[in-house]
Amino acid sequence: MTFKAAAKSDPRALAVVLSKAIEHTNGDGVEIRAIGAGAVNQAMKAIAIARGRLVPSGRDIVCVPVFMRVTIDGVERTGLRIVITAKNGRP
Repeated sequence: MTFKAAAKSDPRALAVVLSKAIEHTNGDGVEIRAIGAGAVNQAMKAIAIARGRLVPSGRDIVCVPVFMRVTIDGVERTGLRIVITAKNGRP
């Protein structure tokens, strides 16, 4: 599952979607794509909030950021793919 974060994304709303998606994946994980500092900021906030929602139920997560290149209106930009998977074991 892939989600996009924008500078104007509501991190709480994104966190709810992320935590529900992580609960329903069988170890496949989810991904957030963010282009620009504001989008990365909102994505990271959402990941922290999602973790706070998952840890009390005994689940923890790991996120791995990976650079990506995209072309928008003919201009090449660098963004982040943040891959989030459930962590084995207790937090």
